[in-house]
Amino acid sequence: MKRLRQFIISGFFAVTMAAPLWACGADTNCQIDDRHYRIAMPEGHDGTSPVGAIVFAHGYRGSAAGVMRNKSLRRTVSDLGLALIAVKSDGQDWDIPNSPHNTNSNGANEYAYFDAVIKDAAGRFPINTKRMMATGFSAGGMMVWNLACARSNQFSAFAPMAGTFWLKAPETCAGPVTSIIHIHGTTDRIVPLAGRPIANTRQGDVLETLAMYQKYGKFGAATEQKSGNLTCQNSRNANKDILGFCQFSGGHQFSSEYVKFAWDNFAAAGRF
Repeated sequence: MKRLRQFIISGFFAVTMAAPLWACGADTNCQIDDRHYRIAMPEGHDGTSPVGAIVFAHGYRGSAAGVMRNKSLRRTVSDLGLALIAVKSDGQDWDIPNSPHNTNSNGANEYAYFDAVIKDAAGRFPINTKRMMATGFSAGGMMVWNLACARSNQFSAFAPMAGTFWLKAPETCAGPVTSIIHIHGTTDRIVPLAGRPIANTRQGDVLETLAMYQKYGKFGAATEQKSGNLTCQNSRNANKDILGFCQFSGGHQFSSEYVKFAWDNFAAAGRF
């Protein structure tokens, strides 16, 4: 009986010692100092095989927990065989340049946070950091554009949705040229294509942002692509990077199918 108790206790401590690596997930926060994120591995994952990931930035007043409650998004990402990593702003909104109440920000705190998320997630879970796409909606789309300009080497591709830089696009970017597909509704009134005033700043102009990046990345003439309700103008450069501008007839709307569309197009172009 004594040996049995010792065996049970030993087994308990073995499981307990291994637990911290998997002590967070879709329903519990993965803590990084005073920040956190959540992660959902693809359904049926064996726990060891490396998988790519989609890193999703929420909109204004959103949360990582809220992203994980989106069953359609969870299913779409899982069906792609990918992990879904839901990041969380420090407050109600992302701390990025020219944003309301953060007009003097250089975005450094958020960039450091994303660096830390990638490092932490890859340390806890079998994430292939060479197969990651950053995407987000509305304010999250604004965060993604800033990442594409300042942290392009951290992700294989970017898919900002219904969001761009605050105030105006930067004159140039810091990181190497990357692949971007921007998705936006033609009648969006929350984040219009031309932007609108918000508090002490204003949203940037999407077309100006795309023009800046086309020049920065030396992208060529665009060709049209239609897929479902999306009509896209796609450009390539000498390195085969993609710059896509996709529109749908509608307003400030998100669809998990747009995440799949972006991933599939990047994958077909050999970005992952």
